[in-house]
Amino acid sequence: MSQRHEPVIYPETRFYWDGAKLGKLMLQRCAPCDAPYFPPRPFCPNCGSRDVSAFQATGRGTLHSYVINQLPAPGYEPPFTVAVVALEEGPRMMSNIVDCPPDPAALQLDMPLEVTFEQRGETTVPQFRPATGSAA
Repeated sequence: MSQRHEPVIYPETRFYWDGAKLGKLMLQRCAPCDAPYFPPRPFCPNCGSRDVSAFQATGRGTLHSYVINQLPAPGYEPPFTVAVVALEEGPRMMSNIVDCPPDPAALQLDMPLEVTFEQRGETTVPQFRPATGSAA
């Protein structure tokens, strides 16, 4: 199996990847409209303000949607689950679901999830798994 892709880290996303390396899921919040958001960017997608800051998310969420990929992809052995996770703070993010069979019987919409982290070369990537009671 080939190696999984390492994300490209840009200056405006460095806080996110540095947080992941420390086992923290980082989001951003807009000061003027108080909206949390993801993915990282230097301005609020809600109001356009550049008065934004990073904060540590709880790492908890629910399964909003998913697909079970049956096709090969670099570093992934099919089948595997690609999901949209609704974070406790409000934003949604795409991720893989790990530690859970890629089977509709095991993947229930709205099931509680928690963040876990996967090392990919020099980069640590947030992933999600079924919740066991506390975030990783």
